Amino acid sequence: MPTRSNKAAPTLSHKVVLITGAARGIGAETARALAAKGSKLVLTDVDETPLRELGLELGDSALTVVADVRDLAAMQAAVDEGIVKFGGIDLVLANAGISSYGSVLQVDPETFARVLDINILGVFNTVRAALPSLIERQGYILVVSSLAAFAPCPGLAAYNASKAGVEQFANALRLEVAHQGVAVGSAHMAWIDTPLVRDAKEDLGAFREMLDVMPGPFGQTMTVDKCVDAFVDGLEGRKRKVYVPRWVGFAGHFRSFLNSAVGDRALLKHVPRLLPKMDAEVAALGRSTSKRNIAR
Repeated sequence: MPTRSNKAAPTLSHKVVLITGAARGIGAETARALAAKGSKLVLTDVDETPLRELGLELGDSALTVVADVRDLAAMQAAVDEGIVKFGGIDLVLANAGISSYGSVLQVDPETFARVLDINILGVFNTVRAALPSLIERQGYILVVSSLAAFAPCPGLAAYNASKAGVEQFANALRLEVAHQGVAVGSAHMAWIDTPLVRDAKEDLGAFREMLDVMPGPFGQTMTVDKCVDAFVDGLEGRKRKVYVPRWVGFAGHFRSFLNSAVGDRALLKHVPRLLPKMDAEVAALGRSTSKRNIAR
């Protein structure tokens, strides 16, 4: 029988992975999956209690650091702690992100700006802090974007813009660091059953209705497990693009059509009814984002 090649397949065992937004949802479940594969973890979030509980669960394989991705100094301190404990950073999952609710005319401007700060500036700060170690160890960065980068949803303009922005950030970064042995990918997911999506569904009947009228699979919600499996596979394979589910990649190839006059038709007919409803619901809530995001 032919013998297997001596070349080892890419492995996550003993790799040091920095994950932002790690306290809940995709970040926490990806951390658990990576720990099961033998990875060492540097986990950051602003939500101290669930982050600490996750660290206790994962034990010595994880270092937890409360840090706001909007604060470069805080992210640098988290990276530095990880380097001291584990020797360096091999992989980054830039996962932290939030969303806002409401039309451009009615959304709270401070909340809109906060989404951009966390979702775009937060990715920059994460990468900036970790990049010297990643270059030293010829590592990999997976930036969490979204299907929203090329299939926008009315009432979520800040989220749409931020996810398109981080996709292009990843594309530019890839060109800058390829010659230094660092690979860069972006992840694009449809709606995933995360706290972010659950909060929007709970807060806004208009959001639930928007999902119902989206064409084909665009309004479907996937399980977190499917996303975690794709993220782990992307980190292990240093993939250029990660799509969850796979049809999102097909949508990405046809983004020009999705943003054409023809592509707009599927939602345009519903906007006159649903967007005012969303704005009314946001006004009644007294906030343009989920309750859990207000507290941070």
